[in-house]
Amino acid sequence: MTSLDRLHRPVLVLNASYEPINVCAARRAIVLVLKGVASAEELSHAHVHSSRQAIRLPSVIRLLEYRRIPIQTRPLSRKNILLRDRYTCQYCLRTLPSSELTLDHVIPRSRSGESTWENLVACCLSCNNRKGSRTPEDAGMKLARTPRPFSLHTSRHLMRMLARGDDKWRKYLFY
Repeated sequence: MTSLDRLHRPVLVLNASYEPINVCAARRAIVLVLKGVASAEELSHAHVHSSRQAIRLPSVIRLLEYRRIPIQTRPLSRKNILLRDRYTCQYCLRTLPSSELTLDHVIPRSRSGESTWENLVACCLSCNNRKGSRTPEDAGMKLARTPRPFSLHTSRHLMRMLARGDDKWRKYLFY
């Protein structure tokens, strides 16, 4: 793993109260720790090196001052739809890389379907072509789950999924 790859590793961010509030890149986590805004609660085995020292990358950081977190809403975007749907086609349930997925309008735009959280799903190219400009019912296809807006519950679920790759996160995510 290159040094650049290590700096992109996910790091769990906790509020001063130990409540999980976000995930950031290791690079951002190091900056927050060096600025004195956060402390490293858990360290990974990976290091990054400067000209004078080696620094162990944090796996979990905690903000030193409590931050009031407003109700989080995420902007409607391709990335956020793919995250919500876990990079899984909502028709055939294949998990694919982002480059092999499209966004499908459940109710097609040609039938006045809008670009909303409730009308967009991750879809593989073959399912999207098969569905065409029809509704899933008209195309004889079934959605795996009803699309919903990205919520705090979705965010926590994603943190738990990411924790599968890092055991040090588990005790902070209320399994």
